Amino acid sequence: MQARIENPAEIIPEALPPVLGLVKAISKGGLPETTLELVGLRVSQINGCTFCVDGHVRNARKAGESDERLFAVSAWSDAPYFTDAERAALALAEHATRLSARSDPVPDAIWNEAARHFDEKQLSALVLAIGLTNLFNRINVTTKQPPGKTWAGGPAEGAVGPPGRRR
Repeated sequence: MQARIENPAEIIPEALPPVLGLVKAISKGGLPETTLELVGLRVSQINGCTFCVDGHVRNARKAGESDERLFAVSAWSDAPYFTDAERAALALAEHATRLSARSDPVPDAIWNEAARHFDEKQLSALVLAIGLTNLFNRINVTTKQPPGKTWAGGPAEGAVGPPGRRR
C-alpha cells in the first residue's frame, strides 16, 4: 500500500502545531491512557483506518494493555474484559462516530452513562479524543496512509490519534 500523498500535515506544516496542541490538551484531561487508546482503536475500527488501528494497538500495548482485551474491542459490548467506565466510553465513541446511523445520534442514556463514570473535564477530553480520532481517520483513509509509516508528528504509534501520555 502506498499513500496517495504525504500526510497533509507535512504538506501544510502550519496545520501540525494546532493538532499536536489538541493532542497534548486531551492527554491532560484525566482519562486513563488505556481508555483513550481503546476508544481510539474502536473509532478507527469503525472508520476502517488501518494506519490508526495499527497505531492504537501499538500504543495500548506500550501502556500495558493485554492482547485479550485488544482482540475483543470490536465486540466490546459482549466481552467480559472491560470495566463499566470503559464500556461507557466505548459506547459514547461508537455513537459519536456513527452520527448518521440514528435519528438521535447520542441518546441521553449513552451520555448519562458516560457522565456517571467521568467528570466534566474527563468527558471533555473524551469528546475531543473521539472527534480528533475521527479527524485523523478521515485524513489517513482519504490519503491511504500505510500502517507503520512515520510523519512529521512522530512515529505512527505516537501520532495516529488522540493522546496517550506517551506522545
